[in-house]
Amino acid sequence: MIEMNEEEQYLADQISTWVWSGFYDRAEVHTSLDDVLEGNVDESMLRALIEEEFQRKTAEEKSWPQFTDCDRLDDVFGDLNGAMIIALQNAGYTTSDGHDDVGEIHAKQPHGTYKGYCFYHGQDLERAVAGEGLWLAFGDMKDTEAGKTAIAATIIEALERHGFSVEWNGNVQTRIRVPKIHWQRRVDR
Repeated sequence: MIEMNEEEQYLADQISTWVWSGFYDRAEVHTSLDDVLEGNVDESMLRALIEEEFQRKTAEEKSWPQFTDCDRLDDVFGDLNGAMIIALQNAGYTTSDGHDDVGEIHAKQPHGTYKGYCFYHGQDLERAVAGEGLWLAFGDMKDTEAGKTAIAATIIEALERHGFSVEWNGNVQTRIRVPKIHWQRRVDR
């Protein structure tokens, strides 16, 4: 086991999350590391760790089911997009970023194209990869309580139809949670 300082351990954890999230290829992980690399760290060790993580993930993928929870989640988001809901995965890093991404998409379409939105952001993704479930933000384009409730119902129905259990307290100010999702996303899909 390589001895790491606190900064290196933090970056190693980030690398692991990026690789295992399934959203980034090798080049993108290297670029992401470039964006946060600073301080007293062993860059060559961290770069080697990227390759090690991808090799470990590739080997483990061979034992994954052909159709994973992440594939089912893709189907949910496809259904939502088909239901006039902007559905985004890994939308920015924070809730504000996710809302910005939704706003950009909404602004490019004719009025009435979308009735609502649903997304999870990078911090949600980190928790999901760590096995802590997945939180989903949602809302309606008219910003009404009735509209938000209807969007939540559509999201919950889609999640349950694809076999996910869902937690939501009915409060439109509270995000929807998928408490159990086994994060297995292949990069090549």
